[in-house]
Amino acid sequence: MAIIEIKGLSKVYRVYEKQEGLLASLKGLFRRQYREVHAVREIDLEVEAGEFVAFLGPNGAGKTTTLKLLSGVIHPTAGTATVMGHVPWKRDNRYRRKFALVMGQKNQLWWDLPAQESFRLHQQIYRIDEQQYDRTIDELTSLLDVRKLLKQPVRELSLGERMKMELTAALLHNPEVLFLDEPTIGLDVVAQHNIQQFLKHYQQERKITILLTSHYMKDVEALCRRLVIVANGRIHYDGSLGGIIEQASTERLVTVQLADGESIEGMEQYGQVEQINPPQVTLRLTRDDVPGTLSRILDQRRIVDVVVAEPPLEEVLKNVFTAVAKADEAEAEAEAEAEADRSDQSTSTSRTAARSSRDSGGRQIP
Repeated sequence: MAIIEIKGLSKVYRVYEKQEGLLASLKGLFRRQYREVHAVREIDLEVEAGEFVAFLGPNGAGKTTTLKLLSGVIHPTAGTATVMGHVPWKRDNRYRRKFALVMGQKNQLWWDLPAQESFRLHQQIYRIDEQQYDRTIDELTSLLDVRKLLKQPVRELSLGERMKMELTAALLHNPEVLFLDEPTIGLDVVAQHNIQQFLKHYQQERKITILLTSHYMKDVEALCRRLVIVANGRIHYDGSLGGIIEQASTERLVTVQLADGESIEGMEQYGQVEQINPPQVTLRLTRDDVPGTLSRILDQRRIVDVVVAEPPLEEVLKNVFTAVAKADEAEAEAEAEAEADRSDQSTSTSRTAARSSRDSGGRQIP
């Protein structure tokens, strides 16, 4: 059963374009120029209960806007959405008690107070029973290893420690749906790994539904089985991690470890040399060329080991984003040309009508 249902969801912003200079600023007081920004364009999406979904895309793709819509922070321009049967932007208190939103670039904890003070405030806001609160705090602080930091002001915590506290605050009321907007942004490798392991364990234990946006592909590979790729406000892919790699990449990386004494000279004859780290050589081959090329290498070289791997997810998504951007540019150019043609036709029609009017006015009608 779908816990999140989105149909034709759109969000358009009207943005003021300020011109440079004092005179232009004065003119802007009386006549302003605006342009429309289509942050989300008619998105259709369903998410089942208990899914962990990655919502990916380049900057400005509409990921954060979608999460804000689903959280009820902003209203849509068009379309509908329900989360757990609630319309988010109606801001029903029953809905607010069932979801949580964590944004890696915004804090919900009081900066100058210890985290435990903010937790107590959340307890009162969500009306959490004292015994349940104690159990939840004990569980979360143990899993995240932050119990000793509860009495320390938030401003004195590291970025990774603050993010752990933010997650604790978001999960205090045991939400059924969790929206995560780049939760590991700016964190070091160790902190990222710790957050990943916590989210993976918590989601498996509680079976909550999580929608994650992230620019770190390690987060996606470690946590999500389903990917939704959005660009220019539209969904361009909805499926498995393996599916996007199969669809968007026809290449494979073949790493060959040569035997001792075997020269790496001439390896470029087998394909594009991606990396050389003697005695290992990594070749980039098309998927169809892998069997034949490996057969040639094994016949002509002494090989200790061979590894065939898919390209990194970052590379695959970069190719997807580039292709989508080119398609959008071509579509925009076609729309601009069509609009110009319509404008020319309209102008031509107006001129013809004007000439016809002058001609009829100059003739005498018997």
